[in-house]
Amino acid sequence: MFLPLALLALGFSGAIEVCVAAPSSTIHSVHDVHERRAAEPFGWSLSHRPDADKRLPLRIGLKQQNLDNLESLLLSVSHPDSPQYGRHWTPQQVVDAFAPKEESVGKVLEWLKDSGFSREKIKMSANKGWLQVEASIAEVERLLNAEYHVYKHDESGEEQLSCHDYSVPADIREHIDLIKPTVHFNHRPSPKSTTKFKRAGDLGKPSSTTGPKKSPNASPVPPTLANCDKMITLDCLKALYDVPGFHAVSTHKNSYGIVEFTPQAFLAGDLDLFFANFSPSLVGVRPKTILIDGAVVQTTNQSFDFNGESDLDLEYAMALTNPQTITLLQTGDLVEGAGFDNWLDAVDGSFCTFEGGDDPTQDGIYPDALPGGFKGKSHEFRDESTITASSAMRQCTEYGKLGLMGSTILYSSGDNGVAGNGGVCLNSTGQPVKNGTMFNPDFPATCPFITAVGATQVNPNSTVFEPEGACEQVIFSGGGWSNIFAIPDYQRTAVSSFLKNHPPPYTSAQFNNSGTSRAYPDLAANGANYVIGIDGEFELVFGTSCSSPVVGSFITMVNDARLAAGKGPVGFINPVIYSDKFKNAFNDITSGGNQGCNTPGFTATDGWDPVTGLGTPNVSKLIPIFLSLP
Repeated sequence: MFLPLALLALGFSGAIEVCVAAPSSTIHSVHDVHERRAAEPFGWSLSHRPDADKRLPLRIGLKQQNLDNLESLLLSVSHPDSPQYGRHWTPQQVVDAFAPKEESVGKVLEWLKDSGFSREKIKMSANKGWLQVEASIAEVERLLNAEYHVYKHDESGEEQLSCHDYSVPADIREHIDLIKPTVHFNHRPSPKSTTKFKRAGDLGKPSSTTGPKKSPNASPVPPTLANCDKMITLDCLKALYDVPGFHAVSTHKNSYGIVEFTPQAFLAGDLDLFFANFSPSLVGVRPKTILIDGAVVQTTNQSFDFNGESDLDLEYAMALTNPQTITLLQTGDLVEGAGFDNWLDAVDGSFCTFEGGDDPTQDGIYPDALPGGFKGKSHEFRDESTITASSAMRQCTEYGKLGLMGSTILYSSGDNGVAGNGGVCLNSTGQPVKNGTMFNPDFPATCPFITAVGATQVNPNSTVFEPEGACEQVIFSGGGWSNIFAIPDYQRTAVSSFLKNHPPPYTSAQFNNSGTSRAYPDLAANGANYVIGIDGEFELVFGTSCSSPVVGSFITMVNDARLAAGKGPVGFINPVIYSDKFKNAFNDITSGGNQGCNTPGFTATDGWDPVTGLGTPNVSKLIPIFLSLP
């Protein structure tokens, strides 16, 4: 996950006492179901009922204002033809524009008061988006007409708390987006389980058959273009994407942030091993590290599962953008780890008084009461099928706000083709099952306010001077259509053209073929055979997690050039890259597919496609076109 621009705050700093006067008390009798679990836990078994007195810090996400205008507001500062292009918002402007109505705050406070919660037990976030209620499980069950159970993972033995559904008074529903922790189940083990990284699939895995054979002394790998179909290095990437000679000059203004989730962490020796061979001036250089939610850059556990992702991200991002400082946003403690919500809490608030952890079943609540957990206050790849629509939309909204403030957010599109994480597909009711036949879109890649990055490869026995194909070695580029998000305006023409001229051989029984939903990925870059320094030796890795930091590095180069010219950062890039101005700035990928769910998947073809998006960047063309914008 990558934040290749400024780290800006939305004001979700320390909790503040609620100061809104509630209307007079009324009786709330009729309750309606507000959310149901998106999918039943796959690989988890019902264990037992939790202790009724267990503390459950309830967080109520209030309905925000002006969200129906978010896309148009974001387009106004992101579309190249807009007179407002590049006029990004301040954090306070964002807070003021989207804060819930006072009526919503008052109504929900009234409901809580009538349900027996004193004002001392209720706090509000500084951006007014969340109410926190200190309550026991028994109190929460009464409040929400819910029943909580503890589930145990069949392999790791880890436990999670969740309810199947919850209800709120009919007159309150319109004022609430979602309530956590409730139905939002983490369908995979938490980051403290090493199996998570083996299953996540974002990085792929070392290749024991094609990987470079290394002695215990880790002999150098020569940087050459001769073997780029077998080993991708910095020189291969620069040749593939016509990267001009680069030396960052706006480093004090520019920022490239990379998020890692504990216990995944880089090893300093691995960085130096890589740099010594491919970028000698970086030997001894480290990223600027910000620790979020009790995070540590742990070195006790060393293996591909613990170090692969972080080593990959930092080795290539630092080397490609040198001497730009890379900011490492290490997130989560060693006990509960972390997730997307923790990171969003961090960038949505001041880094001095973070409050993160919206979802303890996914992200951990701080202070962490578990042995060894972080005791301080919180510093501020899943599939669509395993997240509720309300939760997905709430998270996606935050990415849109960051775009308004000038940040570019990149996510890998997934490594399982048209299937979800772990190659899981869906049944006819949209539930993840073994041998499912319905395609399973990745989230947050389907969020229309982020840039989803797919994967390509140098085809076997080809050179970097020949067209790449969609990645079909070890991993398959994630792509398809969302079952949650509507199609954004910026991609209507490109997606409509694909569906008209290259209609997929599938029906609505396999994917959302309505033509009215968000399609992904947006673009792609090489994701096969990357040489990385890992645990003291060189190995090969595969995945869209290779592609994403590379594209992030290219956007950092673009921002460096714009800042040097006295212009602002590019921010949300999707409306720009889909525009006619940029149609020649990408290498169209026209071969390969993204098989999954026992099908060949989709096929890369002329123009945008749901395998490699618009294609791969040509950096020498991208920079001057971006420089031509205001």
